[in-house]
Amino acid sequence: MKKVEAIIKPFKLEEVKEALAAIGIQGLTVTEVKGFGRQKGHKELYRGAEYVVEFLPKVKLEIVVTDDKAEQVVNAIVKAASTGRIGDGKIFVSPVDEAIRIRTGESGEVAIS
Repeated sequence: MKKVEAIIKPFKLEEVKEALAAIGIQGLTVTEVKGFGRQKGHKELYRGAEYVVEFLPKVKLEIVVTDDKAEQVVNAIVKAASTGRIGDGKIFVSPVDEAIRIRTGESGEVAIS
């Protein structure tokens, strides 16, 4: 099993969710996060005073899938989340040793399907 973590722009969430649903992904976790990469934030004006917004709002998606679905999930996220501009985000893929469905006690790939 693989855990796919994607950090994307918030306004792209709906498109990514639809792209994942189209390939059969049934569950994901969404967290509102803040951070920066190469963008290094930006300057804003409030009541005539300029200030720097260092941490930009992003959305973090976490999806655990079978090994054979991981590449398909990554491709769907890249296609749906891309704007072609700086700050589109990152995707991280890592191995998952075990998954357990609390309600039934099922474990392994059965627990994520």
